[in-house]
Amino acid sequence: MIDIREFHWMMDMLESIEVGLVVLDLDYRIVVWNGFMENHSGITASRARGDNLFERFPELPAAWLKRKVESVVLLKTRAFTSWEQRPYLFRFRNYRPITGTEAFMYQNLTISPLVSTDGTVSHVCLIIYDVTDTAAGRKALERANAQLEKLSQTDRLTGLLNRGAWETLLVNEFERFRRYRHHCALVMFDIDHFKRVNDTWGHQAGDEVIRTTSRILRQNLRQTDIGGRYGGEEFGVILPETDARGARIFCERVRKNIADTTVSTHAGDINYTISLGISIVDDTQSDYTQWLEQSDKALYAAKEGGRNQVRIFGEDLGPD
Repeated sequence: MIDIREFHWMMDMLESIEVGLVVLDLDYRIVVWNGFMENHSGITASRARGDNLFERFPELPAAWLKRKVESVVLLKTRAFTSWEQRPYLFRFRNYRPITGTEAFMYQNLTISPLVSTDGTVSHVCLIIYDVTDTAAGRKALERANAQLEKLSQTDRLTGLLNRGAWETLLVNEFERFRRYRHHCALVMFDIDHFKRVNDTWGHQAGDEVIRTTSRILRQNLRQTDIGGRYGGEEFGVILPETDARGARIFCERVRKNIADTTVSTHAGDINYTISLGISIVDDTQSDYTQWLEQSDKALYAAKEGGRNQVRIFGEDLGPD
């Protein structure tokens, strides 16, 4: 027999513990509603007791919770759900000072069968754990890792993909062509007489020219296009689902935008141009490096032809 003092201590403990405790009968009527639930719901135990859980909280995922409870009653075993599977059962506001940026309380949930002396399950117990600190810390770590991953693939000066990340996507695009035979154009371009820019106006001015070039490039990219800084003053662009005509239109637009732009620097105003080479992926290329070499040859031809122009490998110059 539990004496009255032990019963009082047990009830006091249930009211003061920092977890939510809800006991339901098999008709989902609330039998126990502890202090944690009172504090976070704003509903006292006297008001909650006897109410149907889903009528009191119509926003609860009734079908999901009923399936869980029915399984617990049938198997007479506990069920557990983490915040990663379902962020919360009860949408309680988050008031924790450390994780105050989170709008609501993340919760883990345990559902336990309460077995009567005759061996039947007449009630179930929901235990709600506040795991907001853990969830917020995990999410912050994931965001930080994602940011680090992005930084590892991004050129710091331009914000474009760096050479390694961009070339990886070029390999992927070449392999995609071999499987699906879609059109794809590769563009390589660089800034004309860039050494002269650095020598005349200084390296800071040269950096501003590179940043301006990347900004204009980004403004002209479609969502599916992939731009990157290949190195120094050289850039690469992958244009999926684009034939030679479409690639030339893209390149001419970028070329004209840059030719019409004046870069204002501390050393003075700078006008400059770019030269561009295009190669269309096809069956003659055994790997992506040949595709890259062809666009480089087209770029070299644009340089040799007087700069500030676009050349296409196989059209404006022969295959060799």
